[in-house]
Amino acid sequence: MAELYPLKVHRKPRTLQDHIALRIVRFMRLFADAFFKKRYGHRAVVLETVAAIPGMIAGMLRHLRSLRRIEDDHGWIKELLDEAENERMHLMTFIHIAQPSTLERFLIIAAQGIFYTLYLIMYVFSAKTAHRLVGYLEEEAVISYTQYLEEIEKGRIPNSDIPQIAREYWNLSQEARLKDLIVVIRNDECKHRDVNHQFSDMLINESK
Repeated sequence: MAELYPLKVHRKPRTLQDHIALRIVRFMRLFADAFFKKRYGHRAVVLETVAAIPGMIAGMLRHLRSLRRIEDDHGWIKELLDEAENERMHLMTFIHIAQPSTLERFLIIAAQGIFYTLYLIMYVFSAKTAHRLVGYLEEEAVISYTQYLEEIEKGRIPNSDIPQIAREYWNLSQEARLKDLIVVIRNDECKHRDVNHQFSDMLINESK
């Protein structure tokens, strides 16, 4: 299945806000590596729990801003809400694949609560930092899914069947397996990475 986006993309931090966003994401990565190691399916469950939050928060706040100012949002709201729905479908898919434990389900609830609160505050005070953080978070997601794919290709993780919900959402054939699913999800993450870095750049240019 063809890759739609370049994989090895890293947006070098240029401002203090960029460095803060990157450090937050790197700290989150350390936690994920320590807790999940190579249990990529379980890692994906918690990752997608967090990844599904920013688009909804940003979309909501942009929606309210558009109403308040009575002006067009130039497509931002739809893009952000589509992103949130896409990430939610990632989560719904990996819930079927990984079958998270009681502890991991608790982590999902805790991660949602903590990240939702912190991201909402960040977006209110610095939307450009918030979008940059998501851009870096998606960079890490691309790396994680690439490692997941390598484990499947080397036979260390079975190239298992996938849930019907994934076939229907991504329009995958009945012959599609886990490897095919990881490729399309990784393409999604590449798109979210590029869009959020672009949104951050646009907000920085607006403030000049």
